Amino acid sequence: MTDHCLVEAVNLALARAMSEDEDVILLGEDIARNGGVFRATDGLLDSFGEDRVIDTPLAETAIAGVCIGLAAEKLRPVAEIQFSGFLYPCIDQLANHASRFRTRTRGRLTCPMVIRTPSGGGIHAPEHHSESMEAMLINIPGIRVVFPSSPQRAYGLLLSAIRDPDPVVFFEPTRLYRSPKERVEDNGQGLALDCCFILKSGADVTVISWGAMLKEAMAAALSVEAEGIHAEVIDVATLKPIDFGTILNSVRKTGRAIIVQEAPLTGGFGAEIAARIAEHAILSLLAPVRRLAAYDIVMPLPRLERHNIPDEQRITAAIRNIMSYT
Repeated sequence: MTDHCLVEAVNLALARAMSEDEDVILLGEDIARNGGVFRATDGLLDSFGEDRVIDTPLAETAIAGVCIGLAAEKLRPVAEIQFSGFLYPCIDQLANHASRFRTRTRGRLTCPMVIRTPSGGGIHAPEHHSESMEAMLINIPGIRVVFPSSPQRAYGLLLSAIRDPDPVVFFEPTRLYRSPKERVEDNGQGLALDCCFILKSGADVTVISWGAMLKEAMAAALSVEAEGIHAEVIDVATLKPIDFGTILNSVRKTGRAIIVQEAPLTGGFGAEIAARIAEHAILSLLAPVRRLAAYDIVMPLPRLERHNIPDEQRITAAIRNIMSYT
């Protein structure tokens, strides 16, 4: 195995999927000759040709619509939207068509398509390039939403997303694209969708997150170990449908829950997790459920960006605070 960063793991998964299934087709803006804005598709044009790695016009609505048509004809399109802030024009196609094929045709047709898109801040990008809009997609019935947090999980989850018979939106944490690196075996093995991953076991508090925020969550969990606080860290990974059983079992064990998201607080996915914990585990709670999130503002420009995204210090402070309840 070789060490790979997350964007390289994405590239490996795409190449593996295309080599195993000639129905897998890539399309998006500048993905062919330029290899994509983050080079996630670098080299794939040379390997698979211009019939399977296709540069499109700057038209996100058309990209999503073409994917639906290809999927209806039994192909498996994987589209790149350059930044998640450019997903808004795709919502019409995703909500009104892609998500409804299975029910509209009573199971005769499915829509095996994947929309890949970088998500989140931390790279000092301009407006519309640092959005965290997973909650909007989660609210669309029929759409699976996946958000990896490491190169290994990006590789395995993307393979499974491409093989899935229904539409998947695959968010890729932008600020983790180049760091950190870890060993990724290009063995073609997908990771199970709809499952949470327990990254660290603990008995005192459950820290729940996804995507890039897992880096800060893990750092905070490790930093409080010296104080005798043992946090269990859960990577949600597939946000919809969510593996709530893993979360519930953890919260019943620890009695405390902190949910960390990069998206703005109000209406975020963390609120859904908090509500389910309140419904199903309130008698196990030793403290109120805490949510840490970005503020309810448009992502600031670079000099203020780091103040908006929850960091290790905010998470550490929340862990100490929630442990003060006895």
